[in-house]
Amino acid sequence: MSNATLTPKSRSSLRGATLPKWFPWAVAAGATAAGLGISTAAGLNSSIQWALIAVVLFVGGTYAISARIEGGRQAKDRVATSMVWVAFLLALIPLLSLIWETVRQGVKVLDGYFLTHSMGVVADSEPGGGIYHAILGTLEQVGLATLFSVPVGVLTAIYLVEYGRGRLAKAVTFFVDVMTGIPSIVAGLFILSLWVLILDMGPSGIAGSFALCILMIPVVVRSTEEMLKLVPNELREASLALGVPKWRTILKVVLPTSIGGIVTGVMLAIARITGETAPVLLLVWGTDFINANPFQDPQESLPMYIYLQYNAGSDPAYDRAWAAALTLIAFIMILNLVARGIARWKAPKTGR
Repeated sequence: MSNATLTPKSRSSLRGATLPKWFPWAVAAGATAAGLGISTAAGLNSSIQWALIAVVLFVGGTYAISARIEGGRQAKDRVATSMVWVAFLLALIPLLSLIWETVRQGVKVLDGYFLTHSMGVVADSEPGGGIYHAILGTLEQVGLATLFSVPVGVLTAIYLVEYGRGRLAKAVTFFVDVMTGIPSIVAGLFILSLWVLILDMGPSGIAGSFALCILMIPVVVRSTEEMLKLVPNELREASLALGVPKWRTILKVVLPTSIGGIVTGVMLAIARITGETAPVLLLVWGTDFINANPFQDPQESLPMYIYLQYNAGSDPAYDRAWAAALTLIAFIMILNLVARGIARWKAPKTGR
């Protein structure tokens, strides 16, 4: 059999027909219109019903058209892609709905006065007041928890990755896994029994910080451990080959290489504990007045403020609760954006 050279015509004949790039969008638009038409004709008033009809028509139409033109294999691939997009949109709907409702309700009283004043002598049923005391309490409690948790978490991760061998490392890993699944109310009850009941220290911001530490440490350990494992062993071996001690190799080579991921993990851990309510409810209690001392007397926080205002049951209290929730979401969103920015800034540079 002779080796014949394929001409452009023969090469193009080896490819099957391919649908254009705008095909999924056209099918989605057609499925949406058909779903609305079927719902209207059948008298269905629920938006969920016509959306489900549109999803079924979208997936079925994608498979039918693709199977007829591109073949069964490509049709199955398009169906799998369509299902992924459908799942993504289904997960996005409640998130967008939550953000929209919070913004719509929260902007009613969210202004400079609301952010710079406390409740003071304002009753829950009266308009006015603000969340300055809650913001101050949240910053102090989360800041203290971060100050306690980050060194412990980072050093534990360094031990597990660089030194950990044998039974002790396995025991540490086991307890970190257990702590990861501890409910926040259990952490609050533990500090309540130890700090408030046994030591008789009373409610304070520092007590809430201790409970938040229990929730934050395993997150910092796990994220830091994964970042340290991504550092190539060649960098460690090259440093050790030059006679650099291991502790100095970790300090000067391993940590700087993974610092972007470590900082990102810490910021995400901070965002995870910022919205915790149960430990604050048990240990910090709450107050309508400004308390800048986290080591003495009850203190307010944003999650506690939202809970108390919503339980008050009046329209002004509802408005303040929504505005505080919007402030908390904005705070966590800023933390996530800062974490992404630091991760991109500290990411290893590739290329020349």
